[in-house]
Amino acid sequence: MMRSLFSGVAGLQNHQVRMDVLGNNIANVNTTGFKRGRVNFQDLLYQQLSGAARPTGDVGGVNPKEIGLGMSVASVDTVHTQGGLQTTGIATDLAIQGNGFFVLQDGDSRYYTRAGAFGLDSDGTLVNPGTGLRVQGWNATVVNGVEVLNSSGALEDLVIPVGSKDPARATEQVWLACNLDKRVPEIPEGAADETVRQGTWRVEEKVYDSFGDTHIIRVDFTRVVGQPNQWQAVVTVDPEAATNAAVGLTAEGQQGNAFVVEFDNLGLLRRVADGQGNPSAETGLLSVNVGFDVAGTTPGAEGAPVRQNFQLNLGVAGSVRNAVTQFAEASSTKVFEQDGYGMGYLDNFRIDQTGTVTAVYSNGSTRTIGQVALASFTNPNGLEKTGDTNFTESINSGMANIGASGVAGKGRILAGTLEMSNVDLAEQFVDMIITQRGFQANSKTIQTSDQMLQELLGLKR
Repeated sequence: MMRSLFSGVAGLQNHQVRMDVLGNNIANVNTTGFKRGRVNFQDLLYQQLSGAARPTGDVGGVNPKEIGLGMSVASVDTVHTQGGLQTTGIATDLAIQGNGFFVLQDGDSRYYTRAGAFGLDSDGTLVNPGTGLRVQGWNATVVNGVEVLNSSGALEDLVIPVGSKDPARATEQVWLACNLDKRVPEIPEGAADETVRQGTWRVEEKVYDSFGDTHIIRVDFTRVVGQPNQWQAVVTVDPEAATNAAVGLTAEGQQGNAFVVEFDNLGLLRRVADGQGNPSAETGLLSVNVGFDVAGTTPGAEGAPVRQNFQLNLGVAGSVRNAVTQFAEASSTKVFEQDGYGMGYLDNFRIDQTGTVTAVYSNGSTRTIGQVALASFTNPNGLEKTGDTNFTESINSGMANIGASGVAGKGRILAGTLEMSNVDLAEQFVDMIITQRGFQANSKTIQTSDQMLQELLGLKR
């Protein structure tokens, strides 16, 4: 009879543990990135009154007689199912769709979380603003003018330097894609100015020097007399200023400011020739090198102003896409790209699904500045909770597998979104009712056992 009392006590204690877990789940129903807990029960030890007996020739086998001694908590699991996603529109709010954890650092201590409500501190470091823990990732390094991300390197504090300067970049490449009307008549020598104006097609584009100052490049195309598929192009830079523009197939071969564009009988680029008639190859990208004096620069050793050179690309020979053509259609002006820009400030940034952070500068340029790291574990249920919706490694979670989003089973990152708690209130209320009834039933076991003891003690009267 005493066994039933102890079984009832064990039932009360362990149902109270389950109620504690349910209460914590419900308290965190609106906690960002929270993962609910689940209590599993198991029966306890058994007192064996008699053991089992095997069958003999005379009688069959006998089953063991065992009386249970109650129950205990088998485990308190963390359920890592996906929580609902809520759009916030805040660039530093991050959510993971799929497996993985964000990595946070506090000195030498490392934590893992699904709560991505991050922000920037005064140094531009991406942090959890509630705890100050720093988000880990990889900052881009510039190698030969190119941003390089090494996602296999050591983790570091992810820095987004809002307000930092992006230095000016001198134009190095200009791409033309205009059409020159095949129907335009040739211009004879000594023609009137109006005739010259109508037979010339002009293309203008803005380019930048190393200071970020702007210059206008002008290209005037005119049909070559007696050559139906050739146009002479005259290049000037800043027509109102004396910039001493010169053109050549190479920077060393610059002489004069004119070159010739030749088309085939299909209206596609064939080749170009410099002012001395030296032809280019008839395959690949056709271009000429343009140089001009940059005003306001410190004179070189020979006392001459600094020269700036850039490639004027006309397109791939034989191609119609993004190339200068000669079709019987109205001439068009299309300079579809040039790679220079003035100085700018980082005033915005975006984070894509791979966690790559791209800076957007006020001068229109973009630059990759970092990437958010994710961690995954062989047994995420083995992680230990440390509060603040954070986890740490344990001896049963396995070591953190740290890498970029989408690698080794890691989920993708959604910027401007937060993952909500995975607590289902309806499920928790049902579990609460079941837990309450289990608690009541165990209390009845104790009450009934007590009444039976009372009856036993009353026998002496």
